[in-house]
Amino acid sequence: MAAFSTRRLSSYMVLGIPIAWIIIFMLVPYGVLLTYSFWVKKYPLFVPAFQFGNYITVFTDPQYLRVLLRTLKISALVSLASLLLAYPFAYFLVFRLKNQSLRVWLYMAVIAPLWVSYLLRAYTWKSILGTQGVLNSFLMSTGITTEPSTIFLYNQSAMVVTLTYIFIPFMVMPIYAALEKIPNNLSEASADLGMGPIRTFLRITLPLSLPGIVAGFTLTFCLSFGDFIAPFLVGGPDGLLVANVIVSQFGAALNWPLGSALSVVMLFIVLAIITASDRLERFGQQGH
Repeated sequence: MAAFSTRRLSSYMVLGIPIAWIIIFMLVPYGVLLTYSFWVKKYPLFVPAFQFGNYITVFTDPQYLRVLLRTLKISALVSLASLLLAYPFAYFLVFRLKNQSLRVWLYMAVIAPLWVSYLLRAYTWKSILGTQGVLNSFLMSTGITTEPSTIFLYNQSAMVVTLTYIFIPFMVMPIYAALEKIPNNLSEASADLGMGPIRTFLRITLPLSLPGIVAGFTLTFCLSFGDFIAPFLVGGPDGLLVANVIVSQFGAALNWPLGSALSVVMLFIVLAIITASDRLERFGQQGH
């Protein structure tokens, strides 16, 4: 009986510690954030209330709508660019590269930047795209331009390039894992049935790799959607994202209720994207 009680207590402790961690460090902060989003700012601080004025401001004020739409657009472009670069690379590693050691080295070359500081990776592209950067130096040395150009930095294009470089490993990893799980005998059977490489890819490889594509797209989109450091470094005024507005509301503007409302809206958008990707992945699995 004592041994049974000890095992039961041990099981409760094993479950209780992670549950307590989730409650204290996730649910409680989210609850505080949600509570603040209904409060009202009254100079110099804010007072408790229950009203939807902050959410109305988010969805009716053109400046906040513009930032939300810009964030969605840049996140979508980053995810699309990452997919277009990552899928052919992962496909080449899995199906075309026969040298196993070289495959591992190339895969690690993509994953290795994750071990480097985020700021260092962002500053790398600032040094490449800047007026005194590598790109301008190359253009001037070849005579294409006579003076440094400012069109490469502090715009949305620089944002897309930088964020694609930073987050592309999160697209490569799930796609590579999904492609590696596809049995080789399926492609061989397809060839025996007279299907060419393109039809084999469209009918077999692409559908079976859909879970990896969905997972990679979701990861890349959500990470880009919540980024706030890269806009400061390479985005400029036209490249600020919703996370930068939230930082300013909690900082210089000292408008925690509005910042909380923006955070809650951002959280629900991310949850909606994750839910949609999960349903899409389940639909793809049911289809096969």
